[in-house]
Amino acid sequence: MDKFATAPAGPLGRPRIRAAQYLRMSTDRQIYSIDNQRDAIRNYANVMGYNIVATYEDPGRSGLSLGGRPGLQRLLEDVESRRADFETVVVYDVSRWGRFQNTDESASYEYRCQIAGVRIEFCAELFVNDGSIGSDVLKAIKRSMAAEYSRMLSNRVFAGQSRIVKLGFSGGGPAGYGFRRLLVDGSGNPKAMLHRNERKGLASDRVILVPGPKDEIATVRWMFNQFVTKGKTEAEIATALNARGLVTERGRPWTKACVGTVLASEKYIGNNVWNRISHKLLHNRVRNPPSAFVRADNVFKPLVSRALFNRAQAIKRARAYLIPDEHLLADLAKLLKERGKLSSPIIDAAPDCHSASIYWHRFGSLKAAYQLIGYDASANYRKLDIGNRLNQIRQQIIEDLMSDIRRVGGSALYEPRRKLMRVNGEFSVAIWIARCRTIVTGYPRWQFRNRGLVGPDVTVLIRMKRDHQTVRDFLIAPAHEAQSALGMLKADNGVRLDAFLFASLDPVVEMARRESISAIP
Repeated sequence: MDKFATAPAGPLGRPRIRAAQYLRMSTDRQIYSIDNQRDAIRNYANVMGYNIVATYEDPGRSGLSLGGRPGLQRLLEDVESRRADFETVVVYDVSRWGRFQNTDESASYEYRCQIAGVRIEFCAELFVNDGSIGSDVLKAIKRSMAAEYSRMLSNRVFAGQSRIVKLGFSGGGPAGYGFRRLLVDGSGNPKAMLHRNERKGLASDRVILVPGPKDEIATVRWMFNQFVTKGKTEAEIATALNARGLVTERGRPWTKACVGTVLASEKYIGNNVWNRISHKLLHNRVRNPPSAFVRADNVFKPLVSRALFNRAQAIKRARAYLIPDEHLLADLAKLLKERGKLSSPIIDAAPDCHSASIYWHRFGSLKAAYQLIGYDASANYRKLDIGNRLNQIRQQIIEDLMSDIRRVGGSALYEPRRKLMRVNGEFSVAIWIARCRTIVTGYPRWQFRNRGLVGPDVTVLIRMKRDHQTVRDFLIAPAHEAQSALGMLKADNGVRLDAFLFASLDPVVEMARRESISAIP
């Protein structure tokens, strides 16, 4: 509809008000389905004399944060850029706007719309969102209730997951070396063996751990025997495994940290232990004390005897606590002198140094251990800062590209979990970013991770300059071409890759424009 066209008359002959609707559905309650919300808003619009001219949707999206909700992001972008040709946005209720844990965050997004001249209305609430004291108080209460509902839901999910673990079912994650995941139905009858990255399809199904291939079981027992009866260290065992050409369940070479994980895991004596690390709502991941672990003993078929396992744990504790702090720090200082730098992977891979976890437990953190030997680890954290900055640049480029596609008449929806952008419902785009690395010869290189490119139709690689702040160029290619590209790109990789090199994302925008035009009947 033309922005300046005359709207149909509403009640009492008044012109109908142009309005947009925002729809969101999480997976917690089916009563809040998109169709139910749409019907309620349509009835509300008919009564109020509104003409719904735009729709913003976030199907299957959590309401805890703005991230991962492209519909709400696009709504805020259209309103604040003055592209919106409506006066109000109708939402089903306060919880559909969001279950933000900080109620001020929910209010801030509404305020951003208000200062741009667009008001927010909730059609299923018992109050009118007119800015009066009464409505503000009720709205604040509803926001708190929405946030509290998420916290209660989180507690219920945790309780349900704890019950599943206590019943002997897997709490999630990989099976571990020597085990496999078996899918069973609600009655415990076997259905299928799950391969890596495969998940159950029915909520009523469960997963249990069962012994894996005989050669892996024999290797697990060999590792315990080498550690307990032969007195071998984790590093020596890892070296021996690699010499035999064996790899971990992830297909990677063995390290002393991987061996240590096997020797410390209670699953090898049949115990199911969960909640070692927790990550609730928007809080950071934390390591829980043993008292917070959720466990069920003797629920899996053990691969080693309990006596052998207990001896291994006693040896690990003795080796860790009998070593004076001075010796631990001397080994760390020696490794620093040999390598010139330190990090968790470097420490875990060093055969003559104890694992990073020992330093973490003994000194409170690796950074504290670094300080005691006079090592400035700021470079380690600079890399983390650079990674965070690149993620922000990538996200901004994605948002700009989506805006450009919509500007030429196309549609774009980004799926954070799959890291894919769906354009016009016709093709998908994967967008990745690569920092500029300088090799020993002084030439720049950009790492290109092919394993993350399965699924999209088009792949875009953002190549950064050496300052990690400025975009150098974009590599745009069909997915099948990108998957066969070199793992580490050079400044010039020949004609095959140069054919797809562009200075901007205009080709993707042009593809979206052509698709949108061809879709018009």
